[in-house]
Amino acid sequence: MKKLYKPFLITSLVLVYLVIAAGSVVRMTGSGMGCPDWPKCFGYFIPPTERAQLDWKPNHFYKNGQVIIVDESLRVAATDFVSSLNYEESNWKPYTKHDYAIFNPTHTWIEFINRLLGALAGLATLILLITAFGKLKTDPIAPIGSAFVVLGMGFQGWLGKTVVDSNLLPFKITIHMGMALLIVLVLIYLLSREQKTEAQYNYITRFQGLAVIAIILSLIQIGMGTQVRQYVDGQMHQYNLTQASQWLLNPPSLFYFHRSFSILVLLVHAYWGYLFIKTNHIPSVFKGIVILVGLEILTGIWMAYFDFPFSSQPLHLVLASLLFGAQSFLLFIIKGKS
Repeated sequence: MKKLYKPFLITSLVLVYLVIAAGSVVRMTGSGMGCPDWPKCFGYFIPPTERAQLDWKPNHFYKNGQVIIVDESLRVAATDFVSSLNYEESNWKPYTKHDYAIFNPTHTWIEFINRLLGALAGLATLILLITAFGKLKTDPIAPIGSAFVVLGMGFQGWLGKTVVDSNLLPFKITIHMGMALLIVLVLIYLLSREQKTEAQYNYITRFQGLAVIAIILSLIQIGMGTQVRQYVDGQMHQYNLTQASQWLLNPPSLFYFHRSFSILVLLVHAYWGYLFIKTNHIPSVFKGIVILVGLEILTGIWMAYFDFPFSSQPLHLVLASLLFGAQSFLLFIIKGKS
């Protein structure tokens, strides 16, 4: 069982990153309310594929909790029953969490895949916790950290429900993202404890402070990015997906600050790289960090100057999350060798 710990640790981390990517696609396409209820989708475990499935039908068996759309509002079956020839309001109760009742099959399945990935990630972290108990005597931090991750995934599931129930309140979406990064941080920490590092790391421990600064700058950038994203979401709903050239009309000052802040991030990493060069040893992780910083800046330029090409927004967010994870991994490795 103990041998399965590291494979499931890596699997959990990969799946959490896939959930972050899927969540970004959901937001980019405006699919957040593709499934207006939770945890089911229009009352189904496997969501409908066409609008007709959500129309009331005579002589049809309805299960308790199944959803239909009547007069542009959701109705939920109050119990199991077979419908008669005429619609009877007494068999149904209104859905009271919100008044969103639009069915778009593309949005529905994008949101469903996001939830499915979330469920798979939750299952992987649960198995991770089980395997971590095999390390209880040799490394008690492993089961403690794994337990935190499982609790965090449970909190994410609950938070996902509240996001849907609130009809996508922006601050709840931001908390959702913040919790995802915290889960990534814990998984990265657990993974760093499994790594056998090179001896050269012994003489770069003085870079701990610089690593912390780089992580803080990345978190500030991600925080500002979520706020800019909220503005873009509003523009997207106003001008729809076909008018991306209008999304950055009269942007808030935060957009310009967010854009210029990337220069500071680049300079800090350039200085960090200079110090590594002076030690005649550049860790492989840092090389990856440099690539991620460059790609993050390029995708930002891609979005701003080329009218948000498809996939540019989720790619920008995933790169930021990967950068945060790589920076954290390097910090934990350096700190572990001090």
